Amino acid sequence: MAVTLSDEARQILGLFEEVTEATGRDCLVDDDRVVVLVAAGDMGTAIGPGGQHVREFEERLGRDVKLVEDAATAPDFVANALAPAAVYHVTISENGDTVAYAEVAEEDTGVAIGVDGRNIDAARRLAARHFDVDDIQLA
Repeated sequence: MAVTLSDEARQILGLFEEVTEATGRDCLVDDDRVVVLVAAGDMGTAIGPGGQHVREFEERLGRDVKLVEDAATAPDFVANALAPAAVYHVTISENGDTVAYAEVAEEDTGVAIGVDGRNIDAARRLAARHFDVDDIQLA
């Protein structure tokens, strides 16, 4: 599935790759935060020793950054997108709309949702772009 990026998103991904030496697959740009989809297996490189790479990227960008690791399957992708919440299991239902039901640790529900729903909103947007998932519901 092809993802179309804005000029700003392409520039941000270029800076991300320059600073972290990790591969960025997608980028969601909000006013005060950027969500970068990192190639599977590149998360450690993106973060860097002691978080050095991601901190430098945030400083140069002047925005908060959330990193999400790519995955080969929709359930794994949804679990990664909701991290750092503990996700026990993700079920995909395709009765009409494609909905991912994520079983999250009760104490991590707030983390999965995020302030003003920002984390689950980003997870929904990325899952729609990469796996045609229409919605994510916490179970």
